[in-house]
Amino acid sequence: MRAPAIVLLLGLPLLAAGGQTPIAAAAAVTVHPDTVTVGQPFTVEVRVQAPLGAAIAFPDGPDSAATVQALDLKVLRDERDSEAVVRTATYRLAAWDVGTLPIALSDVMVRSGNAVEGLSLVGPTVFVRSVLPADSAQRVPRPARDLLVGWPIPWWILAVVALIAFLIWLSRRHRRTVAAGPSIVPPFERAQREFSRVAALALVEAGERGRYVTLMVEVLRDYLASRFPLAQLSLTTDELLPELRDATTVPADRLARLLREADLVKFARRTLTTDQALALGEEARAIVAHEHVASTPPPATEAA
Repeated sequence: MRAPAIVLLLGLPLLAAGGQTPIAAAAAVTVHPDTVTVGQPFTVEVRVQAPLGAAIAFPDGPDSAATVQALDLKVLRDERDSEAVVRTATYRLAAWDVGTLPIALSDVMVRSGNAVEGLSLVGPTVFVRSVLPADSAQRVPRPARDLLVGWPIPWWILAVVALIAFLIWLSRRHRRTVAAGPSIVPPFERAQREFSRVAALALVEAGERGRYVTLMVEVLRDYLASRFPLAQLSLTTDELLPELRDATTVPADRLARLLREADLVKFARRTLTTDQALALGEEARAIVAHEHVASTPPPATEAA
């Protein structure tokens, strides 16, 4: 449920550097929505009004190690005003913990002539609600039942029969594999085949845009695992990226952006438009193609 935005009026005039006359500047902070779930994007707008001729410098965003982190670079917008300088910075953020979390933004610096003033942005918060049931901590599982209660055949006989059946199946499978011969598909060819298979499911047309992006990124992860033994499928995004730090054929920045967007879709249930889903799928294809071309040696030229 999206609550209405909360506007916090900040920026009481502070003394300028050197004991000069304070700059008549003020800031207003808007958080929308003010109630989110873990990983759900929300926006913070900081609107500053200063005298004509003043220069306004906004902070880059929260610390990357904080529980509230920036998803994109800030976006600046100027307003037309003949009596003052009015500039707004918009931050797109996400929170990774529950409860009432502070949004840690540094001061906005306003310079007018030789005077410099800092406008404090301390105060804005966002409430992150849990998606777990309210009584999840009080649920007690039922005790395990006894193995094969009341079964007329002893369990060890069933275990022996199951083992024999498994060995027979394994033997037949081995014979079929030997008869068919080795069938090793190169990673790039297998990835292209899997990309086509996912596209043929028409998930985007069916409205399952999040599932489409998840499957396309899984094909990319499978390709990277085939090319780089350390890029195991069990690794999280934050664990995978350092393992590929020395892989010069992988576009690291593009891969990081794609995986983080996919995490928001997979774990935070971020909604996507059709164009956004298709663009993320095409980016997964492009990263595979880039790595394949970069890692394939050029054909040797014949001597004249």
